[in-house]
Amino acid sequence: MFTGIIEELGTVLSVKRGGQSSAVRIGASRVLEDIHTGDSIAVNGVCLTAVTFDGQGFLADVMNETFEKSSLENLKPGDPVNLERAMRAGGRFGGHIVAGHVDGTGTVTSVKQDANAVWFTVKAPPGIMRYCIKKGSIAVDGISLTIADTGDQWFQVSVIPHTLKETVLGYKKPGDPVNLENDMIGKYVEKLMQPEHGEKTSAITEEMLIRAGF
Repeated sequence: MFTGIIEELGTVLSVKRGGQSSAVRIGASRVLEDIHTGDSIAVNGVCLTAVTFDGQGFLADVMNETFEKSSLENLKPGDPVNLERAMRAGGRFGGHIVAGHVDGTGTVTSVKQDANAVWFTVKAPPGIMRYCIKKGSIAVDGISLTIADTGDQWFQVSVIPHTLKETVLGYKKPGDPVNLENDMIGKYVEKLMQPEHGEKTSAITEEMLIRAGF
């Protein structure tokens, strides 16, 4: 489990594609401070397992399906990547609940300066947009961001200078792909509101959720 608060920018050192699985080696420093074999590290929002490591970085095995379902398939040596270690129990929760299991990818369509902030417009498929609401949360390349506005096929986020400096968003331009993970709470609520085959209609209704303050 992650929070979407990026700890450092790493660098892709190598990408090896294989028949059934592949591997990516990431150069890093901060996330190596207390690393152990088998630790989970989010790379651009994708939860990967560190299988080996040394003083310069870590190696993670990547299933081909992960490459195909995320923007990791576009990685090449030298690319910067967002890195975040799994959250600690009892630590500060600065972002929102991020699983590191991306729901799909989107495409940056616009990057516009607005005083000291930068507005990013991201085009996303219907399955992603279904869970995008104004003032809601979304993880973009693993970064916990607040949705400022939405359309039928797009959403916008306003990014502060610190986030631009400390994450890969500072390198993004129109046409670039990004990994997207919706807020999981909305997905669970939707699932609970759908009765299973043969079951009675769920007691959880839109009206009940509104009365409860959701």
